[in-house]
Amino acid sequence: MRPPKLADPTMLSVDAISVKRGQATTLNNVSFTLGAGKTLAVVGESGAGKSTLIAAILGLVKCASGHVAWAGSPVSQCRPTLVMQEPRSAFNPRLPLEHAIREPLKAKKIALDTARLKSLCERLDIAPDLLARRPSEISIGQAQRMGILRALIAAPPLVLFDEPLSALDAVTQKRTAQMIADLQSQQQFAALIVTHDLGYAAAFADHIAVLRAGQIEEYAPAESFIEAPQTAYGHALRDAAFALGALERAA
Repeated sequence: MRPPKLADPTMLSVDAISVKRGQATTLNNVSFTLGAGKTLAVVGESGAGKSTLIAAILGLVKCASGHVAWAGSPVSQCRPTLVMQEPRSAFNPRLPLEHAIREPLKAKKIALDTARLKSLCERLDIAPDLLARRPSEISIGQAQRMGILRALIAAPPLVLFDEPLSALDAVTQKRTAQMIADLQSQQQFAALIVTHDLGYAAAFADHIAVLRAGQIEEYAPAESFIEAPQTAYGHALRDAAFALGALERAA
């Protein structure tokens, strides 16, 4: 399925990419676009190819066919950033967290904007003294917020989120999801989120793409997908989310 292109001229374009590992095809002819300031949630079961999709966009794996671009140029030129599922894995365990926060700025040869750092810390509820600690000295929720801070400090136009809530408790999940949405509304970065959590996708994404066995099986506005999935697999995902309480049925 090839979704229609969005009107925004500044966008991520994933055009018919396929990825092979040995004899296995982990992504097969995957296409979609993502406009600036918009959110696409890619949902699907484990092994569907979600993490491979992120790796392909970042150029960490080679596509056997197709291509990925940002506004018609190589996606590397927009320097996308990644918020990882296990936030502590993004940090050097021996160094203070401030060192990790400065790394994206050094890569872009940008001086640290202390006002921006202060603003992001306030928006993410990060106490300034946490920057002097090491990863093992903060909670998993604090580490996830620190990972978001690290991803946003250099004002990237594209942020990729790999299961950003899965390591968090339910209360922290809700709080962190709202923080991400608020920051995106303010800064207008494009967000691609891969997640098992259909409730999160329904609440915060503009569009939902259903990935199954390396292929996009369904692609629709989030509200339309929740109201009426167009495939049997989409129905199964939505109904499972209802059964688990991740979604609430309309009255």
